[in-house]
Amino acid sequence: MMAPAAAELDVELHLLAGSAEASAAQVIARTTLGDHRSVEDVLAFAAAVDVVTFDHEHVPDDVLAALAGAAVPMHPGPQALVHAQDKLSMRRAVERLGLPNPRWAAVSSVEELVAFGGEAGWPVVLKTPRGGYDGKGVRIVDDAASADEAADWFSRAAEQGTPLLAEEKVPYTRELSAQVARSAAGEVRVYPVVESLQTDGVCDVVTAPAPVAVDDREGAERLREAAQIAATLAEELDVTGMLAVELFEIADGERAGVHVNELAMRPHNSGHWSMDGAVTGQFEQHLRAVLGLPLGATDPIAGPRSTTVMKNILGGAAEDLHAESLEAMRAAPTAKIHLYGKQPRPGRKVGHVTVVAPGGETGADVAATRRTAEETARRIAEGIESR
Repeated sequence: MMAPAAAELDVELHLLAGSAEASAAQVIARTTLGDHRSVEDVLAFAAAVDVVTFDHEHVPDDVLAALAGAAVPMHPGPQALVHAQDKLSMRRAVERLGLPNPRWAAVSSVEELVAFGGEAGWPVVLKTPRGGYDGKGVRIVDDAASADEAADWFSRAAEQGTPLLAEEKVPYTRELSAQVARSAAGEVRVYPVVESLQTDGVCDVVTAPAPVAVDDREGAERLREAAQIAATLAEELDVTGMLAVELFEIADGERAGVHVNELAMRPHNSGHWSMDGAVTGQFEQHLRAVLGLPLGATDPIAGPRSTTVMKNILGGAAEDLHAESLEAMRAAPTAKIHLYGKQPRPGRKVGHVTVVAPGGETGADVAATRRTAEETARRIAEGIESR
């Protein structure tokens, strides 16, 4: 999805991919096949480019160290990227900066987990510090009696020489995502904070900007706080490129506010709405940032009262997504369809749909916009015959 923006900016992309069938390899002409976990493969690849950036955080430390040792420009750099790679590092950084964290602890045994649960309250969220995404590497421990069920997790963590992360289960009202771009020159641009709905731990529907009632001043203030948290993290962690800060929002009570959940230092699923709904999409913005170019405006492209809804297309009954998308296009000409060139399988992200609704004087109809996006995605994923 970075390829169209690169072509428009006359930037040549060079891709390191594990397979010629990878989505990016299908659209980026200059592709080298190799393993991102191999120091040899990555160094050979990096010798032919000006700047290296990453489309995921799972790059081994020895590879990053080798790139740094070879003086290869990397954006984001290893000192920033570690906070997206390692959830314990992230929690420590958020705490050091005085930003709102859930209650958390590094735990190395069932006994330490039980002690944390006794202090923070049950249930507890247990996470592997590295490698988890889309709900993987996360389990809910309901009470002290069921803590022993996580013993195998502690055994594997001990083999890897790391503790696990225990967090309180935040009683959130909804999940938010705040995206910010920071360039190599230090310029910062913040996108509208969005609402993110999850299905089985996977980002499913995003509404931009996050809906807030006209008279809800506290809600509006929470969105401003979320945006400021993202900007602070980008600057203090020396991020270059796109940063997504996932947050929990608590609307009422003594703990009302926002709490940092996780970080991603790359274009992020919760920012796909910006491809069609913002003046500058996140993929173009990431390119601008890592190349030190002036950053683009992040305003909603259809005006301040507009709404953009992004709905993921998750693999379903349909095997030929292109064929199914034809009927979806006819039924919803306002929907923008993005397919990833992936083989469909149940639950797999194979594309997304965005619908932009201008606001007018009274604001956009968020519910109707969401229905259009959801129905379009369903038509494509499930097939016409399933209706």
